[in-house]
Amino acid sequence: MKIILKEDIYGLGYKDDVVTVKNGYGRNYLIPQGKAILATPAAEKMLAEELKQRAHKLAKIKADAEALAEKINAATVKLTAKASEGGKIFGSVTSLQIAEELEKQGISIDKRTIQLKDGIKELGAIKVAVKLHREVAAELTVEVVAE
Repeated sequence: MKIILKEDIYGLGYKDDVVTVKNGYGRNYLIPQGKAILATPAAEKMLAEELKQRAHKLAKIKADAEALAEKINAATVKLTAKASEGGKIFGSVTSLQIAEELEKQGISIDKRTIQLKDGIKELGAIKVAVKLHREVAAELTVEVVAE
């Protein structure tokens, strides 16, 4: 089944992508949740026209994302956490904590753009990927130290 995504879905595609999914996934989840629409010829024509009109806006959004990526690449986030003597953190450092610390440095990003599978659970410096745009990613250094 071919569908047009109405929002970014991790692992599947980005907004306005035309993707092929299994019938049940599309019919029972994506379309009823409003995350996608059926890719009929009329819908694809409307999408093409809309993308043509939004091309200059998308270029500006990408340029803004690249400028933000440069700031993030240069930034270092330093967080403190309670830890054992072996270097294990009690609990974990999450993307929300990283986003809040970046906010204090004047860099405003959504916590969902920080690509952490699980929280950070050990002391030390860790490189974390930040996905700002479909074509722009940055790498942030997160340094976790013991209290």
